Amino acid sequence: MLGRSVLAAVSALALMATAADAKTFRYSTTGDILGLDPHMNNEGPTNTMKSNVFGRLIHRLPDLSLEPDLATEWERIDDTTWRFKLREGVTFHNGNPFNADDVVYSFKRQIQETSDMGFALSSVEAVNKIDDFTVEILTKGPDPILLLNMPNFYIVDQEYMEENDAFEVIQEAGKINFANTNANGTGPFKVVEWVQDNQVVLEPFEGWWNQENRTDNITRAEFVPISNDATRVAALLSGEIDLMYPAPLQDIDRLNADDNVEVLQGPELRTIFLGFDQHRDELMDMPGSGKNPFKDVRVRKAFAHAIDTSAIQRVVMRGASTPTGLMVAPGINGFQEDMNTPYAYDPEQAKALLAEAGFGDGFSVTLDCPNDRYVNDEAICTAVIPMLQRVGIDVSLNAQTKSLHFNKIGEAEQNNTSFFMLGWTPGSYDALNPLQNLMTIDGAGQGSWNSGRYSNPAIEELTDEIAVTVDEEKRNALIREAFQIHYDDVGHLPLHQQALAWGLRSDTVESVIQRPFNDVDLRTVVMK
Repeated sequence: MLGRSVLAAVSALALMATAADAKTFRYSTTGDILGLDPHMNNEGPTNTMKSNVFGRLIHRLPDLSLEPDLATEWERIDDTTWRFKLREGVTFHNGNPFNADDVVYSFKRQIQETSDMGFALSSVEAVNKIDDFTVEILTKGPDPILLLNMPNFYIVDQEYMEENDAFEVIQEAGKINFANTNANGTGPFKVVEWVQDNQVVLEPFEGWWNQENRTDNITRAEFVPISNDATRVAALLSGEIDLMYPAPLQDIDRLNADDNVEVLQGPELRTIFLGFDQHRDELMDMPGSGKNPFKDVRVRKAFAHAIDTSAIQRVVMRGASTPTGLMVAPGINGFQEDMNTPYAYDPEQAKALLAEAGFGDGFSVTLDCPNDRYVNDEAICTAVIPMLQRVGIDVSLNAQTKSLHFNKIGEAEQNNTSFFMLGWTPGSYDALNPLQNLMTIDGAGQGSWNSGRYSNPAIEELTDEIAVTVDEEKRNALIREAFQIHYDDVGHLPLHQQALAWGLRSDTVESVIQRPFNDVDLRTVVMK
């Protein structure tokens, strides 16, 4: 029989071994997630968190290719019918079994008007259960990118959601409701805690269907939003966090000078742009005038010629951006290289256009901008203001945290904006995505982030045709036509594609994959 001292020693050794085996990964970006409801908010870091927690029929790998997730195989039966075989033996984090009923329920939940994720299923007429592990997806017409959208179709547990009366998707970032504060998925990680604006804590789900093949080795992940650049850099240099993104451009040399820190850099597929209210007859910043200058294309063109995107690239972005004339980046299906020319910087032409439109004396407008979402977002907006003032536009800046910003310019507050900044990475990596989400308003799942309510009948028709055109050459010609109309309209004002820059503790992190959508997939993280 072991004595107490021996037992104590054994227990101490066991605790030491457990502590040694524990691999906590702490990482940070500029702002918190907007919630845990996978069908609610379509926003980068929020979508990344969903992807760690919830399963999809198909998963997108870091190289943008597709692999099976909750579906093991799929085939196209005819032009409008796809059959998916579902993975058997999968359980949700609470132990409930996954089956076809969950897929059908998730479809019905994700297509609600209040769901920002409805775009992924806009072409889908119905999802029908064939048996417990087979579903058929029926589309309204031929859909050339259905599979590309499947990584944006998140599967929830019908039983769990119904038990908690959580079918309704409640619009508004950060809204306190059951579905937005509780998560029960089939993904590789489960949520242990979310303290809004403080931290999200995750742990590996030991019952994950692909447990034997998982490549990460973390035992706990702590996501900590840190909005202040200097504070985020200090946290990385001190070892309080293991990874931060984005790394402030002005601090890259300082970070590289630390022997224990590595800066990862690469291209991103996100386009940063400005948008205008083209819907209201009277601009909110001009009460009593009965006028909305942004309804006049000459005013929008004046703004385009007043903003020097090269100066923003050189001074604000320190060279870490690519000025653009398109709403999609290279690498997105449908990108047109020869059309990717920014509007020419010409303040004198801008003044002439304003005078021709009847606004020679300018007007006042508020620029809504996030201060914790994109690389140097507030600094970009700050730089835009004197450029516009130079041609007679009196601009006031309203910069705030991304949750408030997205609420204000989005459907939660009925697009309560006159002039705004937004960034966009197409979730399908296809040009149809921004056409549907940003440039049209007249169809199911369309216009979810068309905050200025831009609409051109020709683009509306072209978008509907692009959605069902399978022939690649013909489809690209249609995309080209739509992009040209949008460019001539100055429907939005694209600024640039920002570059990726991550700061990494090389003494604690063995490896992580920097994906072109600028997020951290925890299943790629290996700690030392």
